[in-house]
Formats: sequence, C-alpha cells, structure tokens
Amino acid sequence: MKSILKTAMAVLSLPFISGATVSASEGIKVEHLGTNNTLVRVAGDARYLLLPVQEAYDDATVNVIVDGKLDRTFYVRLAKSKVDYTVPFDLSSYDGHVVVLNIVTSQNRTTVREAKEDACWNNFVLTDSLDVTNYEKYRPAYHHTPLYGWMNDPNGMFYKDGRWHLYYQWNPYGSKWQNMTWGHSSSSDLVNWQHHPAAIEPNGLGSVFSGSSAVDTENSAGFGKDAVVAMYTSAGVSQIQSLAYSTDNGETFTIYPGNPVITLESEARDPNMFWNPDTKLWTLILAHALDREMLIFTSPDMKEWTLQSSFGKGLGAQDGVWECPDLFRLPVDGTDIQKWVLLCNINPGGPFGGSGIQYFIGDFDGKTFTADTDSDGNVPVKWLDYGKDNYAIVSWSDAPDGRRTAIGWMSNWQYAAEVPTKQFRSANTLPREISLFTGTDRQIYAASSPSPELTALRGKVTTVTKSANISRKGKTFALPTENDGICEILVDIDPAKAGPISLTFSNDKGEKSILTYDPKGQTLAFDRRQSGIVDFSQDFPVVTVAPTFSAGRNISLRIFFDRASIEVFADGGKSVMTNLVFPTAPYSTMTINTAEGTAKVKNLKIYSINPEK
Repeated sequence: MKSILKTAMAVLSLPFISGATVSASEGIKVEHLGTNNTLVRVAGDARYLLLPVQEAYDDATVNVIVDGKLDRTFYVRLAKSKVDYTVPFDLSSYDGHVVVLNIVTSQNRTTVREAKEDACWNNFVLTDSLDVTNYEKYRPAYHHTPLYGWMNDPNGMFYKDGRWHLYYQWNPYGSKWQNMTWGHSSSSDLVNWQHHPAAIEPNGLGSVFSGSSAVDTENSAGFGKDAVVAMYTSAGVSQIQSLAYSTDNGETFTIYPGNPVITLESEARDPNMFWNPDTKLWTLILAHALDREMLIFTSPDMKEWTLQSSFGKGLGAQDGVWECPDLFRLPVDGTDIQKWVLLCNINPGGPFGGSGIQYFIGDFDGKTFTADTDSDGNVPVKWLDYGKDNYAIVSWSDAPDGRRTAIGWMSNWQYAAEVPTKQFRSANTLPREISLFTGTDRQIYAASSPSPELTALRGKVTTVTKSANISRKGKTFALPTENDGICEILVDIDPAKAGPISLTFSNDKGEKSILTYDPKGQTLAFDRRQSGIVDFSQDFPVVTVAPTFSAGRNISLRIFFDRASIEVFADGGKSVMTNLVFPTAPYSTMTINTAEGTAKVKNLKIYSINPEK
C-alpha cells in the first residue's frame, strides 16, 4: 500500500535527560506547581509540539488553555523514566494566541523535586518538519494503518465522486486506547490510502465513538444537497447519539448544534443509518450494547428519530456486548431471492475467544427485522470470519454498482494493546465483498471475498504449478523474499482419498503457521501456536477452525500474507479466517503434505506483492 501523506508526524527516539527543569526546546517553559501539576508554556510559531510518551505509565490529563480559556482536554502517557516515542500536538490553529498546557499527572510523587525528574519535562520539542519514516518491523506493507497512534473500529465510511472514505477510531496521542477521535483516510482504488487530518474530535458531549455516514442526496436534513451526514456516539458520562455534517466531501465536519439527537436511559452506541427506498425514510440500527439487542429507528430528516422495534434479545451469541451493527439487503447467488443481512459484532464471545462477527439472515419490512430459522425452528449462530482478528466490520454506504464492500479492524480486544508494535497499533483487514449463498443444509450464509481492486497488488508470479501429487513426505515451495515475504497464494486442492492436507508456512528460525484442510470433517484450521512472537498474551497462541460449506471435497484457497497477518479465503470467501502472526523473520517456504494417502495440488500460483501500485 502506498500511503500519500498529507498530515504527518514524527516518532523520535529521544535521549533521557535527567535533572534540570529548564525547557529542552527553545520556546517552551516548564513550571512545576506541585507533585502532580505542571504548566508547560508554549511560545513561538512552530507547527507542532512533540509530546514524549512512555507506554508503561498511566495517562496524564492535558488541559489546553488558550488566552486563559480552556480549549480542549486530552490524555497522554507522558514519559517518566524514558521516552518510547513522541506524538505531535498541532499548534497551527493557535497562531497569535497564548498557549499553556495545564498538565495533571496520575503517578504519585512524594516531592516536587521527584516530580521534576520525569523524562517528559526535558523532552518537549517544537518543530515545523516531521519525519514520517516507519521504524516498525510489523507495520503492514499493503493494509491500511494510521500514520501513528492507536486505531480500532472502522466507521463512518462512504463512497462519493470516485473516492472511498474510511474513518476510524483513533487516538492521536499514543498507541493505547484513549481520546477517541474520527481519523480519516481516503482512496480511489481501495489499495492506496491518502491520510487526512482528524475529521471529528471530542467535545463537551464526550469522546467520538463509532458511527456511520451517508450522502444526503435530497437535502432531507437541511444541511445542503449531497451533504455528507455523520451520526456517531458521543461518549461522556453517558452514551448519546450526535450528528455532524460535511459540505466538502468529508474533509471537514460541522457539529450539529441540536445534539444529541437520540438519548436513552441505558447504554447504546455505534449508530448505522441508511436510506430505505421502500419506505422513503432513513433507517437507523443502534446497538443496545449491554442488553445484547439492536434497536431500529426511522426518520424523515436524520434529526427526529422514532423507535420502531428491537431485535436480538436472547438470540444468537449472547456472551458479550453487541456492537457495530450494519443492516443491508443482498441477492442470494443463483436465485431471484433477496434477503437482509444484520451484522452484529460481539465482544467477548467470539468463536475462539474475545471479539467476533456474528450475523443474521432474515427479512426487514422497514420497521422490524425477522431472522430466518433453521429446520428445528431456532435462529442459528453464524460467523462471518473464523479467525481471531477481524472485528467491528461494517460496509461503505453508497458503494458503486450495487456492491456491499466492507472492512474490519484486524485485531482482537483480548490483546490489541499488547501486540509488538509501538509507533502504531492495529491495521484494517483487506476490503471485502459480501455476498449470499445457499449452503448444503439449505440455510443462507454470507460470504466475504477479497475486493476485485486487490488484484492490482500482484507483482510477478514466482511459482506456477499446474498439477502435483502430494503425500506424507510433502512438497516444498519457495515463498517470495522481497518486501519481507509479502505475497498472495492461489491453490486448488483435490484431496482424493487422502487424510487432512496441511500447508505449513515456515522460516529458518523454526517458526511456522499451519493451515490444514480436513476433507472428511469439512473444516479448515489455522494453527499459529508456533508462528513467531506469541508470548505477549496467553490468548494469542491458538488454533482457529472454520467450516468449509462445500458440497464437494475439492477446495480453492486464496491466501494473503502481509508482515504481520495471514488472511485465508476458501471457495470464494465462503470460509474466511483472518489471523495476526508475528514471525521474527519472514516465512520463506510453504510445505504441503498429507496426514495419509495422496492428494493433488492444482493451479498453484504464488505472486509477489507490489505495495507501491
């Protein structure tokens, strides 16, 4: 992925300087008021103030005082003993004004002298130029990531005038969860992402949690024809729903002065709204998180909402809170039937612990969603991804050509804050096309296949094998070595009468990830217990297992490798597993073998990936 950088940052390894309380940079004055309270006065006309971060410590509260008035408050883990990295605070909007940071630290200090020794006070830096060089071993080469800081849920996505706009939950002041803001990137091809300034920032109603955006083509909200209208959860003491609108194609947003537009007596979040042409109304689905249900509202203008129904209490997976819903209609492949899909992200309670994406297939009359049942009359639990690391998946509104294109957060709440990166944390999954198919049990299921734009990433073909017999001894193929081994693998497997067939991806360090197809059990398993660095969380080294939904025994696999992830799509996305891996050296070989008997590999192609396309 080639990132076109509009707003950049520096991540600097600064030396520890002990002792003195004088400023470390011209234009900065530090005044200690007590053991936990310090003023940092900022003078001059520099664009950025670099804040020194040490992740091991608690957040400090930073109150930004401009001309004597409180402008904003944010939280950052200011360095105590050493500086892990720095993050920028943008001063450009304060030109000509007096800026003072009133900082309250949470670490206990016995004396002011002890507080003065913290590493942060001598490592504030004013600068106009920022270095965007990546120093992270595991930053993906072609998945979307933030330039720096923490990222979780994708949200607010829309397509307009040839561009895919992606917003995301972002912490601009560190790579742990905090300061929830809508970050913003956009793309013309779902491959190359351009980074933009923050779109919606916290205000007096609270942090900016997940939500959705839609293009108001008829000016129903009164913000202007073709305005982009966003609804999000304002998360302060309570969770309430707010509006913002953009008249410049999502670059900047104006907060609606009538916020909040929806209030409830209990926790609800992540509003997802869309225009329903059948009812000529806006429809909103809202996660009633702790009640483990979805609420459905309608509105003529996006401002006044009427609660119509609820869905889900006691149905599906109920082991965690329900979040990040999506509701849309799709045709069922090979039929003239159309069904509605309700995506329901759940945490915890995923199929292998932590986060997961369940979904329901059913009918929607504009007010009420009714889920399909199985042959026993029960609403079955269905999962969109059987890996550990796809969560909060939602789709773009107004996508072209009737497409239902979606993207997820490629991590898991069990260990997202502990993965071995610091400059940034978390990437998005590859974009995917959601479709419906009928399984062998006559149930309707959702498939998610790689978006067609991703073929543009293919470089040269490094391996081609039209047909090869595979036995217990196994056959080994080389994986590409350029760009840290990132690649795409296509392979068809005819198991014949063989037992389970394994594809082992390994390096010379003895690290390996194993993908195993069991034709008898009709399952696909991914084992990352020896994949590389796995000891940062007891929940990371696991085996995930997916049903294959296949009527036959043959299986077609499409596998994407990036520096810290493997995404497996079987039979056009009917079975999907997304898993992070952190090998200390890139996987260099793929060995295919059987547990017993002989199988046949057909149409094997291994492509190198060119992330600069």
